[in-house]
Amino acid sequence: MKNTFLIAALASVVSLFSCSEKKSINVTIDESLAFSAKQYTLMAEVMKGKPDLLPKSINKEGKLATDSSRNWVSGFFPGSLWYLYEGTKDAKFLEYARLINARVEREKFTTNNHDVGFILYCSFGNGLRLTGEKNYNEILLTGAKSLATRFNPKIGCIKSWERPDKWQYPVIIDNMMNLELMFWATKYSGDSTFYKMAVSHADNTIKNHYRPDFSCYHVVSYDTITGKVEKRQTAQGYSDESAWARGQTWGLYGFTMAYRETKDKKYLDHAVKIAKYLISQPNLPADKIPYWDFNAPGIPNEQRDASSGAIMASALIELSQYVDPEFSKTCLATAEAQIRSLSSPAYRAKLGENGDFILMHSVTSKPKNVDIDNPLAYADYYYLEAMLRYKALMSKQKNY
Repeated sequence: MKNTFLIAALASVVSLFSCSEKKSINVTIDESLAFSAKQYTLMAEVMKGKPDLLPKSINKEGKLATDSSRNWVSGFFPGSLWYLYEGTKDAKFLEYARLINARVEREKFTTNNHDVGFILYCSFGNGLRLTGEKNYNEILLTGAKSLATRFNPKIGCIKSWERPDKWQYPVIIDNMMNLELMFWATKYSGDSTFYKMAVSHADNTIKNHYRPDFSCYHVVSYDTITGKVEKRQTAQGYSDESAWARGQTWGLYGFTMAYRETKDKKYLDHAVKIAKYLISQPNLPADKIPYWDFNAPGIPNEQRDASSGAIMASALIELSQYVDPEFSKTCLATAEAQIRSLSSPAYRAKLGENGDFILMHSVTSKPKNVDIDNPLAYADYYYLEAMLRYKALMSKQKNY
């Protein structure tokens, strides 16, 4: 619990300091982007000497932990390098990003899990957006075709995992994030099959994952014969009926993106309801960085999850552009508070420390004792995305 108390203490100090000498959010973001560029230059240089590996977290000794492209987080580091290239215009990040992108290309043929969307769209998707590299189109389209093999028309969803010991056809809320690749594939190829699969998946997620208060289950498994729900459970949350924080933010982000891609108001309405649930959540701390589960039994002495705060901030910034002015201000105020918190000493690491990750204090899975109070590659990715989205919005640039 020491780290939990330390975060609270640091957050209080930062809050008191901010009241008297509060920097503008633009200055905070510029300083944080500059720091992130320095930190990730260190990491990129380390990773150049580790062929075929990608950063994941840190080990028990506090040193950088890596894995192959098979790990679902593998696309986030190259994605972060693309964001740093976008944010700094420094050509070295273009070189780093292209080098590391190549390490995940083979995942375009992955058909045994849903994470191909995360892996390829964060890496090659951002690379395509920023450079227009033509061969990236075919890599992404191949990946979308691989992901499409996991769609079952009777169930109407893309299967997440292969876990026959526990579930017949598990679909996790995280899978909403992978629909962006499917929407892109239809725009690029003209084949509406990908779009129809994505819409079906989103519709069934609204129907079967969400509770009356607009919190969501982590895992919904379907009976492969009848197509009906067989189980509603969790894999990483406190309990089946609890609100695992990152799952709630995946949903917010996913339905906001679904509205952007379809312009179907039901997705916007659903995203707004999720956002209101999160913003008004009584167990959301004052610094707006969630505990790892909103119903964790030891609150307020539970670990925070910086990754959830970063995902939520990025999603709220986009959502703010689609809603009425009053709620838009609420979304932006919450996102700004989250960016400030994540940019403070309570969450942002020191240069050369933390395995060269930017953010501290995230949680992969407390029930499984995996990466508790550790840095995580995707926390950094969505933190950088949130800052760039905020800058783009403030300068009235085209949002992405």
